[in-house]
Amino acid sequence: MAPLPSSLSPHICILLSPDLSELLESSSLPPLPHILQSFSPLPQVTTRTTSLASVPHTSFALRFSDLSEIEHACQEDEEQRAVRTIDWISARINKRCVKWIQDLEKVGEKDALRTPWWDELRRCAEGDHIPSRTEGWNHPIAVILAVSTAAPNPLQAITALHARPLQFPSWVDSNVMRYTLIIHPQHSSLSDEEAAALFNAVKKQFGLHSYLLNLRLPTPPPPPVPVPALLPRLPSPPMPESSTMNGSDGLSNTPNRPGTPTSPNVLNTVRMEEGDIQQTSRFTREFVVMSLIPWMEKCVLDWNENFSSTRRLPSRLFSSTRRLFGSPASSPAPTHNSSSSVSSLPGRPMQTTGGNVSGPSPPSQQRRLAEFATILGDLKLAVSVWEALRKEGKGGSDILPLLLTPSPALQLHASAALMNINPLASDILPHAQLRLLLCAVRWEAGISSRDFLSSVMEGDRWLVWAAGNAEEAPSALLLAQAALLSSRRHARRRAALWYVSAANRLEKCGIKPLTMYFLRRAQDLYKVRPPKSLSPSFWESEGKSPQDTEGFDGITSGIEHPLGKSFKILSLMILNMAYAGRLLYTTGDIEEAVHLFLSLLRGSSRILFSQTEEGAGGDGETGIQSNDKVFLDDFRVALGHFQATEPEKASVSNLKLPFKFCLQHQTRVRFSDDNIDAQSDEWSVREQTWKTFWKSRGGTETFAKSVKASTGELFWVDMALRNPLDTEVNLANVTLVVQESNATDSSAETFVEVEVIQDVVLAAYESRIIPISLTATHAGVITITHVKYDFLSLFHSTELLAARGHRLHDTAAQRQKPTYAPDVLMKVEINEAKHKLQAQFIDVRSSIIVEGEDKRMKLWLSNAGSLYVQEAWIVAGPEVELWVGTEDWESRSSSTNSVLSSSNSLVPPEPFRLPVTNDVGTPGLNSGESTEVPLVLHDDRIGEQQLRLLVVYRENNTAPFYCARLSLGYEVHPLLSISLTAEPSQLMEYPYTLELGLVNLSSAAVELKQIVTLSPLWKCTAAQNDWSVVIHTLHSISGLQSSRTVFFASRWFEGSGYTETVDFVSEKLSSILHGKEITQTYPPPINLYCSSITQDSSVSKSVTAPTTHYFLHNGRRKFVSATTARIQPYIPAASYPLIFPLYTPASLDATIFWDIPSQQRSGHTNIFGLTLGAGHAALDSIIENAESAKVKRSMYAETRRENMEVLEAIRGSEWNKEMDPIVVSSHQPDETLHDFSTGSCQVPVSFTLRNYSVTRTVQFTMKLKGGSSSVRNRNSISPPYSGRLTFRGSIPPSESIAIESKLWITRPGTYTLGEWLLETEVEDDSRIASVPPKRRRYLQESRPTDNASIIVCDPRIS
Repeated sequence: MAPLPSSLSPHICILLSPDLSELLESSSLPPLPHILQSFSPLPQVTTRTTSLASVPHTSFALRFSDLSEIEHACQEDEEQRAVRTIDWISARINKRCVKWIQDLEKVGEKDALRTPWWDELRRCAEGDHIPSRTEGWNHPIAVILAVSTAAPNPLQAITALHARPLQFPSWVDSNVMRYTLIIHPQHSSLSDEEAAALFNAVKKQFGLHSYLLNLRLPTPPPPPVPVPALLPRLPSPPMPESSTMNGSDGLSNTPNRPGTPTSPNVLNTVRMEEGDIQQTSRFTREFVVMSLIPWMEKCVLDWNENFSSTRRLPSRLFSSTRRLFGSPASSPAPTHNSSSSVSSLPGRPMQTTGGNVSGPSPPSQQRRLAEFATILGDLKLAVSVWEALRKEGKGGSDILPLLLTPSPALQLHASAALMNINPLASDILPHAQLRLLLCAVRWEAGISSRDFLSSVMEGDRWLVWAAGNAEEAPSALLLAQAALLSSRRHARRRAALWYVSAANRLEKCGIKPLTMYFLRRAQDLYKVRPPKSLSPSFWESEGKSPQDTEGFDGITSGIEHPLGKSFKILSLMILNMAYAGRLLYTTGDIEEAVHLFLSLLRGSSRILFSQTEEGAGGDGETGIQSNDKVFLDDFRVALGHFQATEPEKASVSNLKLPFKFCLQHQTRVRFSDDNIDAQSDEWSVREQTWKTFWKSRGGTETFAKSVKASTGELFWVDMALRNPLDTEVNLANVTLVVQESNATDSSAETFVEVEVIQDVVLAAYESRIIPISLTATHAGVITITHVKYDFLSLFHSTELLAARGHRLHDTAAQRQKPTYAPDVLMKVEINEAKHKLQAQFIDVRSSIIVEGEDKRMKLWLSNAGSLYVQEAWIVAGPEVELWVGTEDWESRSSSTNSVLSSSNSLVPPEPFRLPVTNDVGTPGLNSGESTEVPLVLHDDRIGEQQLRLLVVYRENNTAPFYCARLSLGYEVHPLLSISLTAEPSQLMEYPYTLELGLVNLSSAAVELKQIVTLSPLWKCTAAQNDWSVVIHTLHSISGLQSSRTVFFASRWFEGSGYTETVDFVSEKLSSILHGKEITQTYPPPINLYCSSITQDSSVSKSVTAPTTHYFLHNGRRKFVSATTARIQPYIPAASYPLIFPLYTPASLDATIFWDIPSQQRSGHTNIFGLTLGAGHAALDSIIENAESAKVKRSMYAETRRENMEVLEAIRGSEWNKEMDPIVVSSHQPDETLHDFSTGSCQVPVSFTLRNYSVTRTVQFTMKLKGGSSSVRNRNSISPPYSGRLTFRGSIPPSESIAIESKLWITRPGTYTLGEWLLETEVEDDSRIASVPPKRRRYLQESRPTDNASIIVCDPRIS
């Protein structure tokens, strides 16, 4: 354990007689307390514990004070004395700090453990000997009554000193040892024998605690002898009689101290000869060893008996006694007598005067026991007593860290001690600041440096806790010492932060030299980057260097900005001498201030602040405030002043921004053919589509090397700029530095014209793309190396536009150590404009089209190159419906109905060849010639869309192809909401009734020009082929209105391709389910019946016309592809044309052609997805065979799950639908009249059974339930059928049959047709030879909702 701090040593007060004071003054000696203090600490002192074990002390410290000074200081208010102490310490540090800094800079030991200001702070804190109300360390333990034999009556003087009472307040411990010291000088009037007799008389009268000190004290005094420096002490409070004696500067030491004007001695010396020194040393040791220590050991023994007696019985015994035998009421706790510790000590206590009896009490006997045991080295006893005091909340946590071995618990003790001193951390009183300071000083001095700086204790944090938020010089120096200790622990960032905090507090106290020194130390520490223990591959993957300095740099701004302000104030002092003398500067000039302010602008620098500290009156929440604007304003003012006063020096000043505005990785070169919103993969798909198409035609020509930039043509560098500062900045004259790559003269300004942006204003943290245009006059390769601008329009700055090269792996050394290729600069190859075809949309009046509109526009092609263009093609995406060339919608026959032969394929449309002719009609385009190509765009996708077209062209039939990109953005608005539904018809000649509903979603009126339906099996017609009703109903639909009409569908038997299409799909899906390869065959063609409804057949659009056929075909293709992709997500979209046909045989599509005259718009809207007819699970046998087949199984669960999902999707597809093919309808007269007086009557009833299967003959059995069946309506009578009740038969495909029956009516009334039961049987054809055909049976009953009835009336009954 390290020696105890001197503030924990015994405090001895000395009372001198007037003759002794005169004797010492005449001998040029300081006061006796100062002389005896020179012999402290005593070496090799041994004490004993309560168990009589010897405790050796290598040094035993003592503190001597003048009793009169201590008595006078105890009368002062503690808070007032604390304020004076803080001011006194601050003044001493401010006066000496300049010399300290100069000495440290000469020595250069910046990381020394001891610093002069910390030693001064520690000496000032430990030099406080005034007793305190909260602890007993400064309470006197002994009083030495000193006289000399030079007095007229020495015995009387000794008696008077013993009779004098102590002038201490009541809260000062009066248990002190009285000791008598007689100094016998050589020139005394008493002889040695008389002095010995006097000494014997004193021992008999006042006890054995006496000593006779013989001194020669020659005249003149001997040469001065150096002694240890005394601890500085707070000057005594001013008194009326001594105000002129103590001076007024507040920095003078106590009177009669060595080196004061009253003594001609040198500082820290005494004028004593060797014999007197040895005699005084012998007295000091005898006083300690023979009197003081034995007396303290006796006190410890007696007090320990009292302490042990109160803790012999555990508290659990008393609690058990009360629980078993005591009364329910708790007895009052015994009162602790905290009177003077001498109450139980034999002997004579010192009498004290003054103080109120009811005031604060002296330290308790238990605390004095702990303090005495700590001084004597009885650590076992001391720790136990301190622990008892801590548990009782009476202190001890501040001393235990000095006595216990290092452990994490010591941090808790330190924290508890500081919390007990200042529970409210927001406001620290001066008295609490001194106590916190004293605790920190004792811990730093009483704990070994190795333990104090260990990771277990982290003593540097203790000093920060003790400093709190007090803004006084002692608290600032605590932070500075904590920073010094942290730097020794290699916690440099933490040390820098605490140095900054210390500097901020010292700046408020006005101690500028130390402020600047601490800021410089923080700056030096922060420049040392912490080690980054990361894998080398981390830096490679992140594309960063291990020396990168990214991170939170707000602390650096907090360090350097005050330093910069000092330089700024220094520069202002040159102009205005009014600031002279306010600050002390060691170095600095305006140029250095400019550079320093510029270094503060690192970008994204933010410093935390407290709203309460700023006086915002808030709730104390912590916010974030950026100082970028302050730093920028300071830099602007400093640089402006520098340029105004020293323009020559400012022009050559090397100013460089510490951050960058340009984002190199986001800066791009943009050419005229590029479109910013176009995705790169879209154009790649277009190019691949063209290559596939041209290869399928046997062509071998490929794309030539793309020419991005041509001479005389603008291209741009999209400069990505980001303002890293939290304030607005402006960049003037922004331009690029361009070099020619293959020329000796690197400058390319002679043939490249670069745009200069006059002014760019960037808001705080704003990111923006700034396009800078370039134009080259002749071909070549140029390199864009830098961007240059004028920062704040004040000084020129450049940034390198280079990205790091790729990682090299060629050699073993490159693989072991990361090596990169040279930095990559932006290079642009400029070629002569030989092959250049410009494409642009014209005659596009609006970017808004409505859903289904046929948008007509023109494509303008111009040959901007020097060579001939023979042919050009246009490549669109599969989702684009685009007709190129002259429109051809008109009908070629007068018939409204026609048959259309469809390829039935989902293959996307091929690229269109553009009709390239010049103005005179000659094929091809020479240089400078242009042409226009009409286009029709159809789109039914709601929302914002982007049309991307790739124009492919070449010079002749053997030349390579070149391409140009063309993009058009537009927005599609909804127009019509259309629904088409079908239900079984009640008419015998029409199987289905179709209902077409339309809702106009726009505000403009829509005129319906034509309705076209297409189906492989069905044809549509109006009732009795009269379309006038339908046409009249759908003539025009006003805005936001709806309309509906009904027409009918019947079977078309002349079509072909139905069976072939079903067989094709069955074969392909069977291959998929069995994991076989899909053959490269396409669906067979199919015939479609087209029914057209129009107002004027002369202007109707024919489905056989190329334009109409193209749009209908591609609209159906888009619908089927999207539906298949949704249902079959695991089948590749590229294989759809090889598996699925364009039309399902039972499908029925409708197309409505419309006009909007008010907006000059026209178009057509398609309705897909309606299927008619009954299916019979055509793929059921294939699915069952696939489920039962032993196919190759996959070990991956994902693959098995995908196969099952594909199978289930095929099972539920429209190709495998299944339903009861027969629909039953009844026919009966609504009302029958019969005269029942003539007898009963027969009423005929007819049931129609229609077979909706288009391929199967069905067998049926129908049973009628007569009078025995239950009646659903109480007012109705069950049907009395007459004749057959069971009917059997067969119905061919798409045919119907009528079942006739009769009712035998005996009385008038309402007769229901009752319930019936229909059994249907269909024989299915198996598509696998090894699987026998399956018969499917269906059961159908009359529905409860059927209300068919017959009313029979008797005309005689009115």
